[in-house]
Amino acid sequence: MNTKEQQFMNMIKEHERTIYTVCYMFSNDTDEVDDLYQDILVRLWQGFDAFKGKSDIKTWIYRVSLNYCINFSNKQKRQRERLNLDSSLQANGSSFERKLQIKQLYKRINALGLVDRSVVLLWLEGLSYDEIGAILGISVKNVSFKLVRIKEQLKKMSNI
Repeated sequence: MNTKEQQFMNMIKEHERTIYTVCYMFSNDTDEVDDLYQDILVRLWQGFDAFKGKSDIKTWIYRVSLNYCINFSNKQKRQRERLNLDSSLQANGSSFERKLQIKQLYKRINALGLVDRSVVLLWLEGLSYDEIGAILGISVKNVSFKLVRIKEQLKKMSNI
């Protein structure tokens, strides 16, 4: 394995969780997530030589991953409706209630526009407003404004 391949493999090992997190925000299907992950690896490999280090490597990986998943999501919406996974909740008691709350939250998040969904994903990952802005190419003030608006929007989505 040459140096370039080794550098790429090290980068992927270090940021694998980041890529999978983005993939899981755009799909609930494990096989589809694995396909997204593989496709993103291809895109990262194709752009690896062009990455000049002007931004943080994690920012670049988020940007490539989000752009690919957004494009994938747009294609999927045109081809089919998303699967309804309500029947998959087969637990009882407080565990059931917790799963239901989490499911409802993700349904609400998935009902957001793609940019808003991306902002929420990055925020839930614990990234700073500066990092979110750098990844999405928006100002820190815009990130702050979007998060306030998104939180209000999510509160109002009681019918989803």
